[in-house]
Formats: sequence, C-alpha cells, structure tokens
Amino acid sequence: MERVLDTAALLHWPLEQLVGGVCANSQVDELANLSQERALLVESADLVWRSVPKAWLDEANDVARQTGDLPRLSDVDLDVLALALGLQGVLVTDDYRLQNSFRHAGGTVEPVVNAPSAAVWIWELRCTGCRDTAEVPATVTRSKDRVAGECRRCGSPMVVKRRRA
Repeated sequence: MERVLDTAALLHWPLEQLVGGVCANSQVDELANLSQERALLVESADLVWRSVPKAWLDEANDVARQTGDLPRLSDVDLDVLALALGLQGVLVTDDYRLQNSFRHAGGTVEPVVNAPSAAVWIWELRCTGCRDTAEVPATVTRSKDRVAGECRRCGSPMVVKRRRA
C-alpha cells in the first residue's frame, strides 16, 4: 500500500525512510519555504511527486467539509488529503485535522513523530457570546484564524469547536 507523506515527514524523517513515498507537487514550495536546506536534501530522495486530479481534490474538500475540518486546512493539506483518498494509501502525518478527515473517510493514518489522534471528531461553529451552535457551512472561509463568521442570533463571532457528545 502506498504511503502519502505530509510535509512533516519530509522535514523530520531520514531520507531512507522517505523512499517510495507519494507527495503532492504543491509540497515542494511549502518545504522550500520551511527549510531550503531540507528541500535540497529531499530532492535526492526517491519520492513519487504527483499532481492532484480535480475529482480527488473535490472528494477531499467534501470529506473535510463533512467533519468540519475544511476551514483549518491549507491548500497543501487538501492536496495531501486528496492523494491519500484517491490512492487509498496510508496517510503519514502529524496534523490532527488531516488525520481526522482521513480517518472519518475510513483511511489509515501513520504518525510522523507525535502520537496519532485518539478519536475522530466532528467540528461545529459555536458562538462566543450566546453559545449557539451551527454546522460548519460549505462556504466557510478557510483560514487558520479561529473566527468563522457571525452568530445568527446575537452577532458575536462564531468559532470552530469540537462538537459535544
């Protein structure tokens, strides 16, 4: 089974451990931005670099939307998720949002350095004022910023939080 490597694996694993791993083309720039020296080393590793078909990216967006993880995933994260889904491989990542989305879709995750997430979570929008909740809409803006809109009841900021059981 193919292993789809997140950028954390490219940064932290020895080159021998990367051999045969599948990566998204978009990870080249991300890796260079994080560590130019490491990017040069990784160029010599025997990796499979892939572009992401639109159908796979659409599926990744759908899966991340279902769990509520979409607002906090970057374009590169979505490319990696799309490859893992499309290839039905093992996703190698320490990113808990990627792990959550992929495991929700029935995939297998292998951690890079950290322990894997313990459970699959579903996220929701929660008002910081009145505590009203709502599903994370498909149109929510993707950003690392916690604020994801305004409350329909009181106008306070809505933030993405784990759905309570």
